[in-house]
Amino acid sequence: MSDGGVIGKLKRQIDAGVAFSAWAGLNDPFVAETLAREGFDTVTLDMQHGGVDYLGAARAIQAVAAAGKPTVVRVPLGDFATASRLADAGAAAVIAPMIDSATDARRFAEHMKFPPLGRRSWGPRAALSLSGLSASDYLQAANGFTLAMAMVETREALAALEDILNTPGIDGVFIGPADLAIALSDGASADAHGAPVNGEVDRIVARARRHGKFAGLFCADGARAKWAREHGVAFITVASDQLLMRAAARSELAIARG
Repeated sequence: MSDGGVIGKLKRQIDAGVAFSAWAGLNDPFVAETLAREGFDTVTLDMQHGGVDYLGAARAIQAVAAAGKPTVVRVPLGDFATASRLADAGAAAVIAPMIDSATDARRFAEHMKFPPLGRRSWGPRAALSLSGLSASDYLQAANGFTLAMAMVETREALAALEDILNTPGIDGVFIGPADLAIALSDGASADAHGAPVNGEVDRIVARARRHGKFAGLFCADGARAKWAREHGVAFITVASDQLLMRAAARSELAIARG
């Protein structure tokens, strides 16, 4: 049996230590593919706050796969049905925002995993070819390499962290640092690098490891991504398409204007 082909690459990378992801909010497969052809291990598409829609995500998954990389997608709030569709389209992982309880986690996992673990409906129209598996082998193996990441970004999620991590079918948690900072400061600050957030990152990483699972973190630049790796985060985003374009534009214009 195959190890999941290009889809399974993400789990293998995380299991080996760390996966660095690009972040794409522009609804153009060429953007995702361009980033995939750089040194990133994967590309994350943002359907929650970015402009990516389902068709754009499905096309980008194929474009990223053509570069030999797996794709992660963050879905809109509560849109677990789209999570299933993205798994069928060949996404290696789905990130679900605002998972605040074991009930939220269970509903999300049910849409991501086949029975007996969940209730995902059969229809892996694009995932089969990307996995390199027959239909019967895919059914038996997909729960292991199609990852469900629950976002931890509220006080409620922190209080329910053990229950979320205990939920069958949740493979890891993904920390939303800006929303977490807002929650921890009761709306006074969105400092994603502050001491309160950093302390929670360390606590979440430790608890995830105790459950045999992993923690991820959104990082806006390489320095923060390096910090995250040093603190045991296993899935790390590095900047975003918009941030990278703006930084490159400022740098090149500064040189041109001398």
